[in-house]
Amino acid sequence: MKKDDIAIIGMGCSKFGERWDCGLSDLIIEAAYEAYEDAKIGPEQIEVAYFGNGFDHSVGATALADTLKLEGIPVVRNENYCTSGHIALIDAIQAVASGRYKVAMAVGAEKLKDTGYPGLGAGRGTSPVLEARRTAPGSFSMIATRYFHEYGLSYEEGKRVIGKIAVKNHKNGLLAPKAHFHKLITLEDVVDAPIIAKPLGLYDCCGNSDGAACAIVTSADAAKTFRDDPIYVKGYGVAIDAILPMYRRFDWTRFESLQKSSRVAYEMAGIKNPREEIDVAEVHDCFSITELVIYENFGFCDYGKAREDIDAGFFELDGGLPVNVDGGLKCFGHPVGASGIRMTYEIYKQLQEKVDNPDRQVKNARRGMSHTFGGAPQISAVLILGNEKE
Repeated sequence: MKKDDIAIIGMGCSKFGERWDCGLSDLIIEAAYEAYEDAKIGPEQIEVAYFGNGFDHSVGATALADTLKLEGIPVVRNENYCTSGHIALIDAIQAVASGRYKVAMAVGAEKLKDTGYPGLGAGRGTSPVLEARRTAPGSFSMIATRYFHEYGLSYEEGKRVIGKIAVKNHKNGLLAPKAHFHKLITLEDVVDAPIIAKPLGLYDCCGNSDGAACAIVTSADAAKTFRDDPIYVKGYGVAIDAILPMYRRFDWTRFESLQKSSRVAYEMAGIKNPREEIDVAEVHDCFSITELVIYENFGFCDYGKAREDIDAGFFELDGGLPVNVDGGLKCFGHPVGASGIRMTYEIYKQLQEKVDNPDRQVKNARRGMSHTFGGAPQISAVLILGNEKE
């Protein structure tokens, strides 16, 4: 497909958090029926549906089909770590682009709190990267340690650099009604917090949450028969790092999957300078250091230069390129399968100028990016949207 061939005409997002009040089906309904209302359609108009769920191996596509009574249509589930929701949405985009379907749905949902999922679990024997002694905080702490060494930051300097990302995201999350956490923190809070995996402390790590999000897509030609302000798909990219090549040349600060997925999306969208041409971005801040290395791998700034932009407030809500304006994974929460569509929901609302709190509306936003990153091996998914058809 080409840019502007497909448009999003409806989106929904549940409240994220410790949702002891409901089950997975309730979360799916909460998100899907907001999307139906937003698109001004009924469930009978959905012709194919895609479901992203990252970790619940007992949940199949039938969980989505049964919950929403999607009878007589294809319903497909994918499990691609933290990119599951994004890939469900990209599958829906491609289904409509193929010409086979007119209206497609993507839903991402996860219920982590009921399972006791700790976020510290190691691999289940499926990956030689996630061996028995490896945890997610442990893996990303090595990225931070290497980054500090590579670019000459002392432990104390590095902690304060990445700490400013956590402070920013908590400030933004305070303004997002559906976010899991609503709490302002200071840089000293981050620096002095209990260590989870050195140098990452409590406030450097995102929270595990329950939540769901939904998107409804159609062709760009048909989009304005549903609404006056559809949001157009400009580009997308998905890439994965093969394990053995990664081990041979991996330096813990540069990720081929990040570079390739963003490059493919930029090329499709016609973006030459992402720093200048993207107005708002939601990126995968599972840990504060992850957001920093994404800045550099995505070309938002040069390698080793993120510190300068962080200190200057370039990625703040009122900066040159606002990032994670709803609090990111850090404060909105991270129900793994839901996050990619939730992040796209934020970009969708920003581009329509319909954010649920006007205090975090990015002014004059025309193009936005949503992104997720999971693994191992690392997989990255990027989606670029715009509010004008070119």
